[in-house]
Amino acid sequence: MRLSPDQMIFWQHGFLKLNGTIVFTWALMIVLAVGSRLITRNLTTELERTRWQNFLEIIVTGINKQIEEVGLRHPEKYLGFLGTLFVFVAVSALCTIIPGYEPPTASLSTTVALALCVFVAVPLFGIEDQGIGGYLKSYAEPTIIMLPFNIISELSRTLALAVRLFGNMMSGAMIIGILLTITPFIFPIVMTALGLLTGMVQAYIFSILAAVYIAAATRKRQPKLAKAT
Repeated sequence: MRLSPDQMIFWQHGFLKLNGTIVFTWALMIVLAVGSRLITRNLTTELERTRWQNFLEIIVTGINKQIEEVGLRHPEKYLGFLGTLFVFVAVSALCTIIPGYEPPTASLSTTVALALCVFVAVPLFGIEDQGIGGYLKSYAEPTIIMLPFNIISELSRTLALAVRLFGNMMSGAMIIGILLTITPFIFPIVMTALGLLTGMVQAYIFSILAAVYIAAATRKRQPKLAKAT
C-alpha cells in the first residue's frame, strides 16, 4: 500500500522522476483553471442573471464575509489567494472518488508548498498594508527581546500548517486503503464519504488559518494610532 502519491512513479530517467504528486497536482491545476474560465465566461452585470451566476455570487459573498469576520477589512483584496487555497485543497479531496486518483495533499511536498505560499503571502500583504518599515518593526514588539521569538513563530507556524494538512489527508487515505483490504466493500464507501467531509473541513481550516496569519500581519496597532492622533 502506498503511503504517498510520491511513490506512484509514471516515468523515470536517472534521478528525474514523474511521480503521482506532480501528475495529479498539474492535472488538478489545469482542471481548476479551465473550469474557472468556463464558469465565469458568461457572467453579466445586468439585473437578469442566470441561476448559476446567482449561486456563484452567493458563494463568493459568503467567502468574502468569512474573510471579513477573521479581521481583514478589505476581503476582496485577499479573495484570490485565500479562495484559491480553499478550492485547491477542497477539490483535491473531492476528486478522491475518481478511481486511481490520489490527492496530492497526501504528499508532504505539496503541503509544504502550500504552507510556503502562506509564508510568503503573509509578509507581502503585511508590507503592502503597513509599509516595509512598519511590518519589520512589528517583529520587535512589544520589545526587541521578542525579535527571535517572533521569527521562530513565523517558521514554526509554517511547519505546523504543512504537517497538519499532510497528516490529516494522508491518514484518511491510509484508513480507507486498510479497510479496502480487510473489510467488505460497503464500509469503505462510508469511510470515503467521511474522507470527503474531512477534506472539506481541512480546506476550510487551512484557509482560515492563512487568513488569520494575514490579518495578524496587516493589523495596525491601536495604541500607536491613538497616540498619533
